[in-house]
Amino acid sequence: MRIDTRLSERIKKIHPSPTLSITSKAKKLKSEGKDVVSFAAGEPDFDTPEQVKRAACSAIESGFTKYTATTGIPELKAAIIDKFSRDNGLTYAPDQIVVSCGAKHSIFNAIFSLLDPGDEVIIPSPFWVSYPEMVHLAQGTPRFIRTEASNNFKITPESLKTQITPKTRILILNSPSNPTGCVYGKKELSDIAGICVEKKIFCISDEIYEKIIFDGNKHVSIAGLGRDIYDLTITVNGLSKSHSMTGWRIGYLGAPRDIAQAISNLQDHTTSNPVSISQKAAVAALTMPESFSQSMCAEFQKRRDYIISRLSAMQRITPVVPGGAFYMFCDISKTRLDSMAFASRFLDEQLVAVIPGIAFGDDRFIRMSYATGLPQIQKGMDRLEQFLKKL
Repeated sequence: MRIDTRLSERIKKIHPSPTLSITSKAKKLKSEGKDVVSFAAGEPDFDTPEQVKRAACSAIESGFTKYTATTGIPELKAAIIDKFSRDNGLTYAPDQIVVSCGAKHSIFNAIFSLLDPGDEVIIPSPFWVSYPEMVHLAQGTPRFIRTEASNNFKITPESLKTQITPKTRILILNSPSNPTGCVYGKKELSDIAGICVEKKIFCISDEIYEKIIFDGNKHVSIAGLGRDIYDLTITVNGLSKSHSMTGWRIGYLGAPRDIAQAISNLQDHTTSNPVSISQKAAVAALTMPESFSQSMCAEFQKRRDYIISRLSAMQRITPVVPGGAFYMFCDISKTRLDSMAFASRFLDEQLVAVIPGIAFGDDRFIRMSYATGLPQIQKGMDRLEQFLKKL
């Protein structure tokens, strides 16, 4: 029997990451002692704050290692409610909060709870690689809105309206964005909210990069722009980026009660509760001073500005200045290489790893993460300059 005949149609629609060959090869070269510079990281290069680690150790020592309530312990929900109120102007009750095993898990739960087979989900492109795959798993259909660098990779009311059909169920927004770093302002979000309300479309607002935003700008949560859009929005966040806690796997969402209850039911029968120890650590993270996130953000902006200054002097590569997150999305179309060929040759010839834009829906670009120290960034920029001159 062929293997593919043993698998569900749902799982056969899931695509392996086109970046796997690049990242795997980079790791192999590094293990062989090669001086590889990696711009592939999707996580901050800072250590988790000490008070967060101490809270986790204390949880272990006190025996807090058993099952908890599926949707999170009361003190963590209280900290999340305070955070939503303080940072985003959003009011949620405990039964509107669901804590999950990372923001990715929160997004999956929301999609799975809202979609019926054949329903459509609008996704701005470039997009985070997991959005369309999650939609496929829920037997939905992704509809992509192609965005352009000239508009900082943002959708417009006009482009959104053209993609709406009677089957449209959800719009996924990611601000600040991975991979582009685009940040939506209040007026832009207000226009989008008006369309969602008019057409009765749910909005999953992925705000995981909220604390990494540059140039003195402020993050805006679309759910805070009126009661009508609040009732249609699932606001997703977590601690992976804001507190450098990627491995702790704590994400959370705030949603209307009926949606939160449905997600709770789903989680009851899949993962149950998030890790008890990580929940105690998350309480410490959400109640600590903002200084950690602020200093991390300041360092990311310093790195961003350095990369922009270097790239602006190079030929055949055009950076788009990101407003947040820690990624540089660069136009390589003048090299006449597609993104996979560019990434493969750059790794082979200069030992520098970047992510091909095809993984995010745009083959004209590459993504470079600056979640690495400035000395590595300087080395990588030197090698990029040499690489471009040889093309």
